[in-house]
Amino acid sequence: MSISTIIFWVIVAVGIFFVVGIFNQLVALKNRYKNGFAQIEVQLKRRYDLIPNLVETAKAYMKHESETLEAVISARNSAAKGLAAAAAQPGNATAMNSLMGAEGALMGALDKLNVVMEAYPDLKANENMMQVNEELITTENKVGFARQAFNDQVMAYNTYKQSFPQNFFAGPFGHREDASLLEFADSAEIQAAPKVAF
Repeated sequence: MSISTIIFWVIVAVGIFFVVGIFNQLVALKNRYKNGFAQIEVQLKRRYDLIPNLVETAKAYMKHESETLEAVISARNSAAKGLAAAAAQPGNATAMNSLMGAEGALMGALDKLNVVMEAYPDLKANENMMQVNEELITTENKVGFARQAFNDQVMAYNTYKQSFPQNFFAGPFGHREDASLLEFADSAEIQAAPKVAF
């Protein structure tokens, strides 16, 4: 075997290892952002599970505010559906936009509920309400941290995928679309502090 043949096969082997490395890194980064979304899903489901407790506690005090309470439950159910769609396709732009819109509507309904609750001092002092409030605040903080971790993983995936020479291989390897960040419409308010106060 001649030296030129050996060099040719070494170059081919290095090229194959290089391409396999790109493929494996794309898969690893995609799996990381999917796992990051799974952490968001856990925290949002926890929040969605707390909202009916909040409404049930408030019902006893707010008999004349059934429309507000129903709006919160309706927004919660829409957000849960948006989460299910996004969980099926983490990073998909349409699914992320749907979830962001549903979350915005839910936060708006909760804000309206908070304004109405200000007129009920006994409700604000209720032990169950204070406990649900504390759990919601803790969950909101966890959602914020999980969302930041997810967005960091999405950014790492997109940056790697768009970089040279990976951008030549990403499409043929099944990584055509960039992953979408999860940004809520009121992200500045969410990052500042949770708005659930009784």
